[in-house]
Amino acid sequence: MKPLLGISLKVLSALVFTLMSATLKTLTDRYPTGEVVFFRSAFAILPLLAWLAWRGNLIDGLRTRNVIGHFKRGILGTTGMALGFTALSYLPLHDAIAIGYASPLIVVILAAVLLKEKIRAYRWTAVGVGFVGVMIMLSPYLTPETFAGGMMAGPALGAICAFLGAFSSAGAMIQVRRLTGTEKTGAIVFYFFVLASGLSFCTIIFGWRMPDATDLALFVLAGILGGIGQILLTECYRYADTSVIAPFEYTTMIWALLLGWLMFGDLPTPTILVGASIVAATGLFIVWRERRLGLERARELKVASQKPGA
Repeated sequence: MKPLLGISLKVLSALVFTLMSATLKTLTDRYPTGEVVFFRSAFAILPLLAWLAWRGNLIDGLRTRNVIGHFKRGILGTTGMALGFTALSYLPLHDAIAIGYASPLIVVILAAVLLKEKIRAYRWTAVGVGFVGVMIMLSPYLTPETFAGGMMAGPALGAICAFLGAFSSAGAMIQVRRLTGTEKTGAIVFYFFVLASGLSFCTIIFGWRMPDATDLALFVLAGILGGIGQILLTECYRYADTSVIAPFEYTTMIWALLLGWLMFGDLPTPTILVGASIVAATGLFIVWRERRLGLERARELKVASQKPGA
């Protein structure tokens, strides 16, 4: 294990994904969401295939025994991606990312309901506090003033899409957990990108806009960044435990604040900062609590194995 390398790769993946989101934000208000999803997914396949080929694992890494499972993950992940990109077109970069922090909290709930995982009181309390933070972040967008132009337009729609996207992404995470029992990482990522590309391409019937050379280059860049970010994210878990890596997910807010200010001149409101801080703190508490429980279980197993006759 090389925890410093794992942490470095995780922080770098957070930066790359935020750069991807910032790049797409320059396009989401001018192109249909389905078209954005297509280019982001299709061009992400290129670095993934190059990485698998470099590792000498191109054929074996793409074998699958669970086509239905990949399809379910593809539906959920593509929906989450589409909702997230819609949110980007209406919200500042840091706001859209901050509201997306609800996803890990929703995963806890879905894991209890769908995977029958045992969730202790500490985690339920943390989830409840975390949702208070989410509601604080949503509050500026769900006032009577923001609905003046209609619920399906403007910042209110962006905030709702960001929150619903967090639900879809959480469902996709649960499906990924199921897939990891039989599928390799390369296959899980590859078939998701393929399905997302195929599903989003079907939206061409609703009318796409032909990108000019500059916008096409930005689409390609965003897709490649997405693929590289996925590779970095996959690799970071080879060098450090999940409990060590997970807290550094929240570095995305640092990158989002910097890029939002530099590229779009956006500065976060105190409400967003307070809400995001609460959600991040509860996420960190859950990670810390689970790490302690893991260490306690390891000690119990060690003591049990040292008993006579064990």
